[in-house]
Amino acid sequence: MKFITIKSYDELSAKAADIIAAQVIMKPTCVLGLATGSTPIGTYKRLIEDYNNGKIDFSTVKSINLDEYVGLDGNHDQSYRYFMNNNLFNHVNIDKANTYVPNGCATDYDKECAEYDKRVQDFGGIDLQLLGIGIDGHIGFNEPDSIFTKETHVVDLHPSTIDANARFFEDKSLVPKKAVTMGMLSIMQAKKVLLVANGANKKDILEKAFFGPINPQIPASILQLHPDVTVIYSEN
Repeated sequence: MKFITIKSYDELSAKAADIIAAQVIMKPTCVLGLATGSTPIGTYKRLIEDYNNGKIDFSTVKSINLDEYVGLDGNHDQSYRYFMNNNLFNHVNIDKANTYVPNGCATDYDKECAEYDKRVQDFGGIDLQLLGIGIDGHIGFNEPDSIFTKETHVVDLHPSTIDANARFFEDKSLVPKKAVTMGMLSIMQAKKVLLVANGANKKDILEKAFFGPINPQIPASILQLHPDVTVIYSEN
C-alpha cells in the first residue's frame, strides 16, 4: 500500500488524475471503476484538461460506477448518472454506451444487481478503481455492517451518510434512504485501487481503516488485503 500525503486539494486532484491518465495511456481499452462525491470532482476536472490538451483519449475506455441512489433516474440532478455526465462524460470523447451506472429506478433490483456483477466479470474485471471514503468508513455505499457484502446490492443508508449528503439537496428529507452499490468482490478484484480523501475530518477514519483491524464496521479496512492500493490524502 502507498499512502501519499499531499499539501492541498489541487495537488491531490492533479496526482490522482495523473495516475488515472497513466492507466488510460498504458491500456487504452481499460475499464475504469469510477466514484462520485465532492472529492473526485477536481480529479475529473484535471482529466478533462488532459483530454482537451490532447494527452489522453477516452474513445475505447469503459467505465463502471460504484453506486446510485434508489428512486433517482439519470435525469435527476442529484443522480450519480447525472453527476458523471456533468463532471466528466459530457466533456471527453468516451462513448456513453460504454459507461455504466446502476439503475436507480430498476423494476427488479435483484436482477439489476446480478447483471451489474456479471458485467464486471464480462469486462474481465476493473483495471483501476477510484474510491472515496465516508466518515464512517464506507466505500461506494458499502455501509458499516456485521459482514462484508460481496455482491452488488441494495443498502439502507446510514444516518451519517444521509446527513453528509444532505448538503446536495434542497432539504434533508429529499435525500434517498437507499442506494444500489457495487459489493466488495468487484472492488477487491480490481487490479489497482486509488482512494482519495480530503479534509481534516477524514484523518481519523483513514487511520482506523488502514492502520487498525480489518472489520466490516469500517468497510474500507478490507482494502488492507488488496495487493495494489494507493491512498492520496490532503488535510486542506
